[in-house]
Amino acid sequence: MTFHVAALYKFTSFPDYTKLRPPLQDMCDLVGVKGTLLLAQEGLNGTIAGPKDAVDSVITFLRADKRLTDLDVKYSTAEEMPFYRMKVRLKREIVTMGVEGVDPNTTVGTYVDPADWNALISDPNTILIDTRNDYEVGIGTFKGAVNPETNTFREFPAWVEANRDKIVKPKVAMFCTGGIRCEKASSFMLENGFDDVYHLKGGILKYLETQPTESSLWEGDCFVFDQRVAVGHGLEESDYDQCFACRRPITEADKDLAQYVKGVSCHHCHDEMTPDQKSAFAERQKQISLARERGESHIGRKAT
Repeated sequence: MTFHVAALYKFTSFPDYTKLRPPLQDMCDLVGVKGTLLLAQEGLNGTIAGPKDAVDSVITFLRADKRLTDLDVKYSTAEEMPFYRMKVRLKREIVTMGVEGVDPNTTVGTYVDPADWNALISDPNTILIDTRNDYEVGIGTFKGAVNPETNTFREFPAWVEANRDKIVKPKVAMFCTGGIRCEKASSFMLENGFDDVYHLKGGILKYLETQPTESSLWEGDCFVFDQRVAVGHGLEESDYDQCFACRRPITEADKDLAQYVKGVSCHHCHDEMTPDQKSAFAERQKQISLARERGESHIGRKAT
């Protein structure tokens, strides 16, 4: 069975966002999609997966709200269900930057369609910045992009402040997985003295979906936040696996390293974990293995 995956977001004013959670959760449960959707005052963000008609039903339900009629959605497919459960969560931000006053609903950079992206980033007057986390950049990015080497998006504003003297080209172009982080980053840049700011509409996913491989300036694969781990051109699943302790992407060669223990640690996180954490992850992996032996699915503790 082929599962359809919809990555979606929309910055919009949702003063009633807490009231939106119950009907949205009920709708997703009714049609049988899985994934995560985040609701906040600034909008909606998330990814869902399921049979095509089920995913389409949720998108239709969302677009019935006049604030979401132009909801941005990127579609792809997966051979296996990439999520364990369905969660609709209430958050302070739909993508966490942690800076007051940054609002893409009022101030935002210039959207650039994927078809026009190569020309912009090939312009010698453009500095290209990857707004994703370091482990995401590590498996793929655009040719010539600056890597801020951040661990979380919260660190991006501090990186900008610390590197103002290096961001000296007239045009600033930014990108991220689906478009949401670079959209918020563009708002931050404009509010902090940068005048000519651009971001990739639809993000890397839309670029990989629509642009020919032979003319692509993308190098490597694109990390995605589900069980597929990463995708390439045409949004085909790549060969990466994932460390289920730290959620970073790993290769088959990485599994041969001494720091890798299935479900417990990898070379990325081995020295970051406390003994108690490793013990807890080992117990979780044991329960997963026992559940599989019984022919059951182990999805862990339900989120509250």
